[in-house]
Amino acid sequence: MQTDLIQEARRQAEICNACRYCEGYCSVFPSLHRQRAFSDGDITQLANLCHNCRGCYYACQYTAPHEFDLNVPKALAEVRQESWKQFAWPQGAAQLFDRSGVAIAVGLVVAFAALLTFTRSFASGGGDGFYAYMSHSLMVAIFAPAFLLPLAALAISMRNYWQAVGGGALKISDLWAACKSAGRMKNLEGGHGDGCNFEDEDRFSKARKHFHQATLYGFLLCFASTSSGTVLHYGFGLEAPYGLFSLPKLLGIPGGLLLCAGTAGLARLKLKADRSLGATNAWGGEMAFVLLLFAVSASGLILYAATGTGLVGVLLPFHLATVLTFFLLTPYSKMAHGFYRMAALTKDAATKRSR
Repeated sequence: MQTDLIQEARRQAEICNACRYCEGYCSVFPSLHRQRAFSDGDITQLANLCHNCRGCYYACQYTAPHEFDLNVPKALAEVRQESWKQFAWPQGAAQLFDRSGVAIAVGLVVAFAALLTFTRSFASGGGDGFYAYMSHSLMVAIFAPAFLLPLAALAISMRNYWQAVGGGALKISDLWAACKSAGRMKNLEGGHGDGCNFEDEDRFSKARKHFHQATLYGFLLCFASTSSGTVLHYGFGLEAPYGLFSLPKLLGIPGGLLLCAGTAGLARLKLKADRSLGATNAWGGEMAFVLLLFAVSASGLILYAATGTGLVGVLLPFHLATVLTFFLLTPYSKMAHGFYRMAALTKDAATKRSR
């Protein structure tokens, strides 16, 4: 990782450790105040605990034009972004997406949509629903590797991170504590539970917390929908298409709506927020991820609404292309932050337990 980014974050952490004004703001400051010196791994852990709510910046008396020139959200965001690139496997893919996220996402969606359209012309399954346009075996052959290979890459990344921050033996109780914290979006509640200052320095808001929750739970519902369809297909011999009141639809439709609302809201907040309080070089890649996830959910809902019409043949390749692109870019896009955040929260829970 770039030494100058670590050094600057360490300088600011040492000043914060002496001040302690922001002790109750989020998980970063109690963790920071438990230490007297900060290794590179400690700074990386603090950076991945940070949710960039920016409340500490607007409350700080040592920001510019003070000579200390503190900007903790930016310093930690830059370390965090570099850590994802350092621990990613292979590293070059993360660096490339960081520089040209929007172009890569758009290019892959267009290329995959064209390829799937071409493939459909000679590999239709002759079945019902979507399988009339593309066989089930072809979908499995394409998407199984596209799902499993990124998971393997993420597993290597998480191992690298865990070793760098000095994580020990993983305990279920620590992982459960991290899950509860992430599910509540506890670190976006602000020091007094009023929310964060991401949108406006003078106004506390819970909008970012709620949009994150909509995105998280929408994604989990969509994943559960796909998983339930897989169980129905292979476990019970019940093949798609499924009716409106089937488990895949009852999970997938609310999930898609939540994903659309959450990602659209996060994109709007990102456009309003001050870019100088984050990793400015990563803004394009982060926005690309949000828009890609919106495209996945919106195209899925539109495709379902178009079932039984001639539009399915056009919409299906586009939707599948967005899903395929999303899977393949997960280890290198902002989606990876969820895995790193869970690892950081788990490490923090272990530290608290051992003291």
